[in-house]
Amino acid sequence: MKQYLLSFKYALEGIILAFKQERNLRFHLFMTIVVLIFGLLFNLHKFEWMILILVIGLMITAELFNTAIERLVDLYTEDFHPLAKQAKDISAAACFIFAICTIIIGFMIFLPKILS
Repeated sequence: MKQYLLSFKYALEGIILAFKQERNLRFHLFMTIVVLIFGLLFNLHKFEWMILILVIGLMITAELFNTAIERLVDLYTEDFHPLAKQAKDISAAACFIFAICTIIIGFMIFLPKILS
């Protein structure tokens, strides 16, 4: 049971560390708060809340994976290496693509409510 509880402690430490060190994660947290406020103001349906929670969770997860990949690459080498750059750029691209998807989903949910 102690190991099980420690795993939660380590995960929480990782989240806190990443939010302290990563500007993009702080931005996503800010946008999460904005989206949640809009969701409350527009009285979203249960399904819309489920979609938003899923998208928010996946976006933060993608950023955490990106951060972990960047740290691993930095651990391997601090010197410039084309493959290290590619690994970092590709993981950042994955976050960027998902961020675009989240924006589109946000517009699909909120734009009709704003316009009506």
